[in-house]
Amino acid sequence: MSKLLYKIGGWSARNKFKVLGGWIIIMIAILGIAFSMKPAFSEEMTIPGTASEKAADIISKEFPSTPNVGSIRMIFGAEGKDKLNSKEAQKAISDALDKISQDKSVKSIANPYEVGTINSEGTVAYADITYKEKAENITKKSKELVKDSAKMTKNQGIQTELNGDITAFKLEIGGISEVIGIVMAFIVLVVMFTSFLIAGLPIFTALIGLATSLGITFLATNFFNISSISMTLAIMIGLAVGIDYALFIFSKHRQQLSEDMDIHESIARATGTAGGAVVFAGLTVMVALCGLTVVGVPFLAVMGLTAAISVLMAMLISITLVPAVLAWIGNRMKPNQNVSGVFRFITKGGEKRQGQSTNWWGRFLRRQPLLITIISILLLLTISVPALHLRLGLPDDGMKAEGTPERQAYDLMAEGFGKGVNGPLVALIDVSNTSENKTDAINKIAKKLTELDNVSSTTSPVPSESGNYAIVNITPKTGPNDEETTNLVHDIRDITASDSKNSPHIYVTGMTAINIDIAEKLNDAIPLFAGLIVGFALLLLIVVFRSLLVPLTAVLGFLLTMTATLGFAVFVLQDGYLDKLFGIPAEGPILAFLPILVIGILFGLAMDYQVFLVSRMREEYVNTGNARESVQAGIKFSGPVVTAAGLIMIFVFASFIFAGDVMIKSMGLALAFGILFDAFIVRLTIIPGLMILMGKASWYLPKWLDNIIPNVDIEGHGLDELLKKEKNKEEKNKEEKKHSLRYDK
Repeated sequence: MSKLLYKIGGWSARNKFKVLGGWIIIMIAILGIAFSMKPAFSEEMTIPGTASEKAADIISKEFPSTPNVGSIRMIFGAEGKDKLNSKEAQKAISDALDKISQDKSVKSIANPYEVGTINSEGTVAYADITYKEKAENITKKSKELVKDSAKMTKNQGIQTELNGDITAFKLEIGGISEVIGIVMAFIVLVVMFTSFLIAGLPIFTALIGLATSLGITFLATNFFNISSISMTLAIMIGLAVGIDYALFIFSKHRQQLSEDMDIHESIARATGTAGGAVVFAGLTVMVALCGLTVVGVPFLAVMGLTAAISVLMAMLISITLVPAVLAWIGNRMKPNQNVSGVFRFITKGGEKRQGQSTNWWGRFLRRQPLLITIISILLLLTISVPALHLRLGLPDDGMKAEGTPERQAYDLMAEGFGKGVNGPLVALIDVSNTSENKTDAINKIAKKLTELDNVSSTTSPVPSESGNYAIVNITPKTGPNDEETTNLVHDIRDITASDSKNSPHIYVTGMTAINIDIAEKLNDAIPLFAGLIVGFALLLLIVVFRSLLVPLTAVLGFLLTMTATLGFAVFVLQDGYLDKLFGIPAEGPILAFLPILVIGILFGLAMDYQVFLVSRMREEYVNTGNARESVQAGIKFSGPVVTAAGLIMIFVFASFIFAGDVMIKSMGLALAFGILFDAFIVRLTIIPGLMILMGKASWYLPKWLDNIIPNVDIEGHGLDELLKKEKNKEEKNKEEKKHSLRYDK
């Protein structure tokens, strides 16, 4: 692998303008084709096979009178002492609804004064507008008509809010989150390289890779159901790893230039050595992301695959475009010995006094490795405690920012009709196999529904044409993300749980029930997915480091990272602590797919840092046989790069906390602090501390196992030896040719 990457890096450097131009043409072509085909994202999050999905399928077949059409709800609130049942308010609302009824695409309008959708106090009412077309086919003109009508009632002193299909997904590329992340990454790179030009180059190459991967995602939306959150995740991952992977090769090249190596030779070797670590890291992250397909959740699998595409592009850019850019910048990449930055300060000091490869952090760890390790582990365990009461769910409009129209509509409905009105449930009664009178069986179950705790109201059962099924709409007393609502869903299903196949059966569906099923399905999948990831990591690291204890500590460290990350997420997002600091609008359950997503992403990135740091330690140990000093060398030479890479990741992920969507906020928060815990507490503190304590035992591997596992040189440390052999062979051939010519003469 290292020899192949050496050749790729050398060729890219020699053909720098072809490579740069080629990537730009590819990027523009893919984006051009993608936008010409008009990308369309699907926001559906469902899991086939769940009870709620099965019920939804039956309803669509048995109740054809309820087609899948678009609808908009207008919600009216009285302001001050005025009531909505006054003549003035009734006229204002009726006039607005009459104006909307002129739209030929409107099928029906439920006037609150005719259907009774006004609360007993006369303070809140709502009107449901049903269209003839599906939600995605409602025209902009129709939506503008509703908005203009809402302004009419607002001008009459009536609070008017809209929800439902009034808004559509707007494709946005770039925003404040991405800009903040890029700016902070640029600052870290400036400090590291002490050059504005060089600091901008990893960002430049990362953006080209990111744009290309997004173009592929846009194209894929025409053939697959891809949610907009998948694009956001791809941007997060692609931007972060793109900058980090370029940073690894940049750092290696710059180090070699400081040793007066030829520029083109240095680029080729940097690609062959650090590029090997990049390929390994990229493939590891991709495997973890593609592993999301084993969970059995289609939308989560798509998220993993789209993010994996962005990682693939970042990896390809790093081993082709980065060498070309390094060749283009030439000698300007060589470090200025008269300039020192923070990262250079970190690596300086200690050589003269100790006579060894060390820095201040390495010396600090060496003084009290046991104490520092114990404190670090206890810190992460303490942060992990809130994860014990982790509760999963999907965010609703009540978790959006207070000033948004969706949140205002949600709060107004809850104020007028109770929290449960925002999370209605649909009970489907199945009497198709019962031997008793079907109407009596339906009424008997419907009565049981009214007797359940936490039920605010129910509608009369509506039978299907065949009489085999009936629908009952249920309004809970609690909100869609409250634990009591989840319990109610289970209570409804338990009504017929113990009956035989020939007895009536009851299903629960609706968005609230679907979200509950998704959360429980994902919660059940966490142990399996985490087990697969941990097992894969252990086997992988045994092969890479040819050791038992180093992989074991790495895996245990990853588990600490995961529990601490989830614990901190629960502490902020679910329990509501520090929510104002991070701009979290409302506390609520953890995003249902966040734990599995974070496990997959952090696994790849954690192994990335582990390999880059510990492989340098192993190289030193093989050369010197001194286990403690090898740890110091790893911290000194690889520590600054891991520090910079970790900071870039943190800043990129943390910048998404400023996004408006609560799902994006929660992902940004969890990933940012996950990297903080893993890179700085686990990889740079706990792992080195344990390796100092274990000494030579760190590198113990039974001989029988050593003979079985393949020898993997992911960082290409054997490349120098290989090149020397080839050089010696060439010189030997030249000498033989000279002797042959002399003999012929």
